[in-house]
Amino acid sequence: MRAALVILAEGHAQVVRQSERAWASITFEGTRHTVELSFSGSTACEAAERLIAALPDHEFALPGQLVADATVTAVDHRIHPEPRMTITCELLLLKDT
Repeated sequence: MRAALVILAEGHAQVVRQSERAWASITFEGTRHTVELSFSGSTACEAAERLIAALPDHEFALPGQLVADATVTAVDHRIHPEPRMTITCELLLLKDT
């Protein structure tokens, strides 16, 4: 999943932090992942903007798992001294049985 996010970010993202916790409902089980991505420079920040727009509808191809939900939960954008963005994403992965 981390690699898929970096690809979606056009190779401009660095994974700063990732956590996961088990998730279950009556009919499904899986994991909820929180991933923090860092982007440095104007080109990378432009890629970050495209990732923000594309993430909710992106079709991930993860063997044995379905991405049921993918959202951006936080964005920190700084301009000086160099453009930088930090994006926090949450993804709900369900076991594909």
